Amino acid sequence: MSISGKVDPVVRPLAATDIAEALVEGLRDFQALPIYGVCFGGLYAAGGIAILLCLTAFGMVYLVYPLAAGFALIGPFVAIGLYEVSRRRERGEPVSFAAIWSAIRSRSEIGWMAFVTLFVFVVWMYQVRLLIALLLGLNASFSSLQEFMTVVLTTNEGLLFLGIGNAVGAVLSLILFSLTVVSFPLLLDRDVDFVTAMVTSVRAVVTSPVPMISWAAVIVMLLIVSALPYFLGLIVTLPVLGHATWHLYRRLVAPLPA
Repeated sequence: MSISGKVDPVVRPLAATDIAEALVEGLRDFQALPIYGVCFGGLYAAGGIAILLCLTAFGMVYLVYPLAAGFALIGPFVAIGLYEVSRRRERGEPVSFAAIWSAIRSRSEIGWMAFVTLFVFVVWMYQVRLLIALLLGLNASFSSLQEFMTVVLTTNEGLLFLGIGNAVGAVLSLILFSLTVVSFPLLLDRDVDFVTAMVTSVRAVVTSPVPMISWAAVIVMLLIVSALPYFLGLIVTLPVLGHATWHLYRRLVAPLPA
């Protein structure tokens, strides 16, 4: 039973073939309604570009790499609108920006999940700054991203920073992925509280660890690669992954009994 007294969602095992099928279905959703995918993907890319420009303006270009790596953490939050597009298309309901916004606003629990997502992203960025201070110097300053990468890749301290930073990032990514991969679609689909949604999401990962971790790796790699050309690749990658996540959720969580 959930904390609201309702029956917990039933989690089903996931096969590796489900991931490929979900990606195909996600691509179909994007092709069927590209305007929504481009808009949400463009919003995600614009956010990355804006943060990048701010870091450059404040002389913190060394945070560009961790930003690109950590930007995948908030992808599930930004993709909420894409889940709703897929949900409506699946049900044959009309799709519009007004309808999407209305559906998201009507689910107050989504706000708590958004807080969890952004909190983990902030923790990621702060731990990167802490590692830089501890390993590269309290007053470490780099005039360019190239200078920062040279220090990271050619010094013992830099390699240690890279190893620890990536390890911590992997742990945070896995934790957030486990908490959100099912949570956001479930909150849109059903009237459940955000704690039940997170528990269901973790149960889904525990039930099918290998396929789910494989899916997490696909998401992270595609988002990082897409973020490299000034985040512009995210305009296409995010929509496909967002729609695919909805279809994966439909395979993971059994529908309510009629």
